[in-house]
Amino acid sequence: MKQLVLNIMNFIAILVAALIPLVMGFIWYNPAVFGKVWMRAIGIDPDSITDEKPNMALILGVSLLFAIMLAMSLNPMVIHQMGIGSILQGIKEAEAEGAKIELLVNGVPIDYASRFRTFGHGAMHGFICGLFVAVPIIGTMSLYEKRGFKYIAVTGGYWIVCFMLMGGLICWWK
Repeated sequence: MKQLVLNIMNFIAILVAALIPLVMGFIWYNPAVFGKVWMRAIGIDPDSITDEKPNMALILGVSLLFAIMLAMSLNPMVIHQMGIGSILQGIKEAEAEGAKIELLVNGVPIDYASRFRTFGHGAMHGFICGLFVAVPIIGTMSLYEKRGFKYIAVTGGYWIVCFMLMGGLICWWK
């Protein structure tokens, strides 16, 4: 059973997918794209930014750690083959060596390894996750922080695009 998860979880794809939010952040929050809109939405005047520099090594390091966590959580959402392992987890008959069910479970990744393993399929699941997980979290927090719709739109849109790209990459990279 453990072998099934290891066969389906591509740790290199997860690490590469974790770079997507960092790269997208540089693009999305660039003043020429949505950066000025976002700054105004959080109450910062883009024209009066101080020279105070934040600890970028810490920010990028923690951001990368969080992105790895997100990529790992997207993996079972975009790769359906992981569902077999989760359904049978903890069932002694399924884990017994030589058991019929173990042969079936170990054969699934081989026989159906490419089923629904496209960039578009993963991107679709990433879109669903962004829209129905990230946006409600951002929206709820924004209500309590008294942030407006522009903030929700810019930040929610960013995470939808990131999840689409991350999910697409993880699903496609076999």
